[in-house]
Amino acid sequence: MIHINNLRKNFGHKTAIRIESYRIEEGEMLGLVGNNGAGKTTLFRLALDLLRADEGTIQIDGIDVSRSEEWKRFTGAFIDESFLIDYLTPEEYFYFIGKMYGLSKKETDERLRPFERLMNGEITGQKKFIRNYSAGNKQKIGIIAAMLHQPKLLILDEPFNFLDPSSQSIIKHLLKNYNEERRATVIISSHNLNHTVDICPHIALLENGAIIKDIRNENGSAEKELEAYFNVNE
Repeated sequence: MIHINNLRKNFGHKTAIRIESYRIEEGEMLGLVGNNGAGKTTLFRLALDLLRADEGTIQIDGIDVSRSEEWKRFTGAFIDESFLIDYLTPEEYFYFIGKMYGLSKKETDERLRPFERLMNGEITGQKKFIRNYSAGNKQKIGIIAAMLHQPKLLILDEPFNFLDPSSQSIIKHLLKNYNEERRATVIISSHNLNHTVDICPHIALLENGAIIKDIRNENGSAEKELEAYFNVNE
């Protein structure tokens, strides 16, 4: 699904990303973890062609993301609220995203139904612009929009940010089911090790822009390894 080859990204004299070779197979659910500044968001931005690499490539389904836009048809992502069109209402935004992928309003409404519990009566029907929503509800809007066209690759940066415990639990359930039922590739970054270990059978540990550990997480087996690493480096 994703192949990273000889990838380098520098910001001035600082090396933000340096990954020789890394593969993420189709249908995997990968958790990307690391301290602040490790390069998680930079890696996602490179994968989504929001940043250009200084060297190397990222391929999605054999497509170099910097040379073609074909991968966008089957990719959904939410990095931060800059992805939102905040002068629209959530309904207008969802219909806009749906239209981009050839969905009618009726089809978009049908796609929104599985997210009703997550929306909790606070997203649609409020008659206000996205910019006037709380950070948590903006997060929900972005995640729902990223999943609306049922992409086979879903990339979410810190999806548990700003959410209350109930919403975090719902997101975990939604993502795990989405991965299992649709055989979609799901990649998340998170500072929350418990959530990551709960839902991700595959975890990559990023430090100083490099993947230093590639962990297979069976029945929570990665928890102690990750806790030991981050405790040592506090």
